[in-house]
Amino acid sequence: MMISDSFTYNNWHIVEPLHKKTDMNFKHFLLASIFLLTSFIAFAQNPQKHTGSADHPYSADLQNGYFLNPVLKGNYADPSVVRDGDNYYMTHSSFDNIPGLLIWHSKDLVNWRPIGNALAEFVGGVWAPDIIKFKGKFYIYFPAGGTNWVVTATDPAGPWSKQVDLKIGGIDPGHVATPEGKRYLNLNDGRMAQLAADGLSITGPAKKIYEGWQFPKDWITECFCLESPKLTYKDGYYYMTVAEGGTAGPPTSHMVVSARSKTPFGPWENSPNNPIVRNRDRNNKWASIGHGTLVDSPDGKWWIIFHGFEAANRALGRQVLLLPIEWTKDGWFRVPKDADPAKPLKKPIGKAVSSDLHLSDNFAGTGLGSQWNILKNENSSNFKVSNNTLSIKGIGSAIQNTQPLTIMPANNSYQVTINVSKGTGESKGGLVLYYNSKYYVGLEFKDNAIYRLYNGDRGRMVSDIKQDSVYLRLVNDHHDLLCYYSLDGKDWTRMDFVTEISGYHHNILGGWGYLKPALFATGDGEVKFRDFKYLGLN
Repeated sequence: MMISDSFTYNNWHIVEPLHKKTDMNFKHFLLASIFLLTSFIAFAQNPQKHTGSADHPYSADLQNGYFLNPVLKGNYADPSVVRDGDNYYMTHSSFDNIPGLLIWHSKDLVNWRPIGNALAEFVGGVWAPDIIKFKGKFYIYFPAGGTNWVVTATDPAGPWSKQVDLKIGGIDPGHVATPEGKRYLNLNDGRMAQLAADGLSITGPAKKIYEGWQFPKDWITECFCLESPKLTYKDGYYYMTVAEGGTAGPPTSHMVVSARSKTPFGPWENSPNNPIVRNRDRNNKWASIGHGTLVDSPDGKWWIIFHGFEAANRALGRQVLLLPIEWTKDGWFRVPKDADPAKPLKKPIGKAVSSDLHLSDNFAGTGLGSQWNILKNENSSNFKVSNNTLSIKGIGSAIQNTQPLTIMPANNSYQVTINVSKGTGESKGGLVLYYNSKYYVGLEFKDNAIYRLYNGDRGRMVSDIKQDSVYLRLVNDHHDLLCYYSLDGKDWTRMDFVTEISGYHHNILGGWGYLKPALFATGDGEVKFRDFKYLGLN
C-alpha cells in the first residue's frame, strides 16, 4: 500500500506520495503540468477574451458520425428552422428576455452557434416564432402582447428591422407561400389569414381552415390545443404540421400531427401516420415532445426539429430535439420506427460549426455580453460595465421586487461563481437561481455578512464576513443546490444547508419559466460584481 498525503491546487485535489514529499521538483513539475493542461483546455474551449474561463458547455455531437439529443440544451422552446443552401438558421421562444429572438446558425442541424438577436425591445412575451426565407429576404413572425409581429433581414445575423405590428391576434404563426407568390399566415386553432405581397400586413380576417386530428379520447393529455401550424410545400401538396395535446402537462400529452392538401385552404386529409411524434410512456427520457418543424438537408433527406422536457430535469425547460423523417411511396412522412430520441442517431450531412457559446464573463469592454438577459428590458440603464466590473444600481427593496440579470444554463448540473463587493448606501446584492419573483434560492451579501435567500423569506444570516467583498458560488448538483463562499477565490467553505430544487418548473409553480442563474442588486446604492464564471458539470 502506498502511503500518501494530499494538497489542493486551483480546485484540483492532488494525491502526493509521501516518499516524494522531499522531492520539490516532482511537485513543481506536477503543478506546472496541471497548469499547462488546464490553460490549454480553457483556451481551446473558450478562446474569446471576454469570458476568462472554460465553460464546458454541452455538445450533442458524439464525434463519431452520430449525435445524441438534445441538439440544443436549455430552455429553447418552440424551435423554428429554415435552410438556406447548406446553412440552417433557427430561432425559438424568447419569452421576456431582451435581447430576444436569438438566431442560431448550423451546417449540420446538430452543432449550433448563436449569431445575433432579431428583437431589441420588449413588446410582450415572445412565444413560438416562425423563421422563413422568401424571395431573398428572411422573415420572423412572432406573437407578443396580444398581437402578431414581423421582423425582416437580408442576413440572419442582422441587422433586423424594427418590428411591425400585423394587428391580428392568435399565437404560433406559420407562414406559407404558393408557387405563384401569394402569402398566408396560419395561426392556432386552425385559422389562416392572407398576407400582403410584402408580408408586412394582413389583408383580411382569419378564417378557420383546419379542424385538426382527433386523437383517441383515452390518451392522457393536457388538452386538445391545436397549435404551432408549420407549412411545407412539396410535390404539389401543402403539408400542415401542427402540435396538439398541450405543451407542459402530463409527460404523454404533447405531440406532432400532420395533414395535407392540394391548396393552402384545404380540404385537409389527416396523415395515416399520426401522431408523427409523441411520447407514449411516462417513463421515457423525453416528456411532452412536440411542436415540430420539417426541414430538408442538401442531400435530399428530411428531418423534424421539435422540443421536449427531459423528464429528470424539467427545471431546465423545453430543449431542442432532432429526428430523421422518411417519406412513404404514397406521399406521407413519418419518423422511422427505429429512431429513438433518447438514443444516438446518425448525423445529417454538413460541417460542424464551433458553438462559441460562452457564459463566463470577466466584464471586459463597456457593455453586457450577449449571454445576459434583461427581463422585459426593464431598468436596463441600471446595468453598467467598465474596468472589468459590472455595476448594478439597486432596483427595488428586496429580491421579490428587483430586476435580476439572468443567463440560460447549458448543462444539467453546473456551478456559477461571482465576486461581489459591499454595496454603497443601503444597497445589497447577490447570486441566486431564479424562477420568478416568488421562487428563487441563493445568497445575498450585505453589511459584511452572507444571507440565505429562499422562496420569499426575508433572509437568514449564514456567515459573518470581515471584509468588504466576497466570492459566492452556487452548485446545481443533480438538483441539489450547494452554496459556498470564499474570501480569496481559492479556498472555499461550503455552507451547512442544501436545497432540493427539482420542483422549480411549470407543473409545480404555475406560470411559465425555467430556473436560471441571476445577479441582482436592491436598495438605494450600487453593487459591483467581478469575474463571473460558469462551469458545466455534466
